[in-house]
Amino acid sequence: MALIDDHVKDRLAILIVDDETNIRKTLSYCLEAEGHSVISVSNFTDAINEAKRRSFDMAFLDLKLGKDNGMDLIPIILSDSPWIKIVIITAYASIESAVESIKRGATEYIVKPFTTDQIKLVTLRISRIRQLENQVVTLKENMQSLGREDSPFQSENALMQRFMETAKKAAPSEAIILLRGESGTGKSVFARAIHNWSGRSTKPLGIVACPAVPHDLLESEIFGHVRGAFTGAVKDNPGRIAACEGGTIFLDEIGEMPFSIQAKLLRFIQDKEYERLGEATSRKANVRIIAATNSDLEKHVAEGIFREDLFYRLNVINLTVPPLRERPEDIMPLALNFLAYFCRINHKNIQGYTDAAIKRFTGYKWPGNVRELRNTVERAVILGSANQVGDSDLPANITPVPASQAIGDLVPLSVIEEQHIRRIMAKTSSLQEAAEILGIDQATLWRRRKAYGI
Repeated sequence: MALIDDHVKDRLAILIVDDETNIRKTLSYCLEAEGHSVISVSNFTDAINEAKRRSFDMAFLDLKLGKDNGMDLIPIILSDSPWIKIVIITAYASIESAVESIKRGATEYIVKPFTTDQIKLVTLRISRIRQLENQVVTLKENMQSLGREDSPFQSENALMQRFMETAKKAAPSEAIILLRGESGTGKSVFARAIHNWSGRSTKPLGIVACPAVPHDLLESEIFGHVRGAFTGAVKDNPGRIAACEGGTIFLDEIGEMPFSIQAKLLRFIQDKEYERLGEATSRKANVRIIAATNSDLEKHVAEGIFREDLFYRLNVINLTVPPLRERPEDIMPLALNFLAYFCRINHKNIQGYTDAAIKRFTGYKWPGNVRELRNTVERAVILGSANQVGDSDLPANITPVPASQAIGDLVPLSVIEEQHIRRIMAKTSSLQEAAEILGIDQATLWRRRKAYGI
């Protein structure tokens, strides 16, 4: 019977650090035969350089490296890749060194001479741990989005069906995917689905909402930084790209990415290389990119605020999510799904919608798309007390605001604010420009758009 179960093993990136040639060759042969990617080095300096250049899941580390102590490598390797699992291999085993290595961050301790079966078993165990860690990260992200736009995959609309069919075909490839569409259509949900449909599904998915991160911190968020790179950088940050090794990074609203960072992203797309902020060492990473935007990127290119070469690199597979108003047959199925979800988490027993409520749902244009529909249903469930959601449970903002409304009219302040933000967004070409006109920062505008379903 095989030691490795094909259903649970995963391809790991593994670093071997040992000054004995035969040990390196034996380990490399054994691990590569199991399908893992292996880099082997013989000394302290090369180990540091490789750990800085690449992201590893696992390392086999000898305690005796000539005149150097392999124990001192443990914190150095962990500082670059906090998720890495380090296996100590030594011919000079002792209880003291085993305890000390675990204290410093090692995961396993193996005594030489070892067998290939031992190596396969410990690698399998660590593969399972890495899978579980990635699943925990994915579950946390899914919990953040659960019930928002989490059921767009059943559709009676021909446009939506074609979109999903194309997305499923593109998912297993390594191509960059650019998701386009209005705010609230569910682009982030489809990005997560594309990752899950791909061969990278067991690896991490990192999400960066470009407008939600201050411009001066966005580069560090994506590429990472070293301690002292800027004021407040009190410790190293590996960055999202390093954390997503083997997986996918989703850059939401990439049209809002500052021009100064675009060149660095372009280089990573072309060469799979990047540098952390404040560091000269080039690093490599195997990460797929999915991007999304509700901006007119062609217009941004013409205005000189988005790089043309980056646009063409991103625009390999271009998928546009249809707005909700173009797929009216999906409105009530989505509304019923959201109703069931919010009833469950709010311990309510609401059975459906009245005819009057259904008429308003289906007659409304939903400018905020699925996000606005979700927010409307959530409000109705929380505030409603009858056994059905009725016309009176629906907020005023699902009825188009009359053009004549103005300051001083007898309407809630939020209605005026929402109307004004919508008009400013329609007349400006970027989130930054709209925020400057409104006199608020981009993060605040981002939150207001989410709240109003814009």
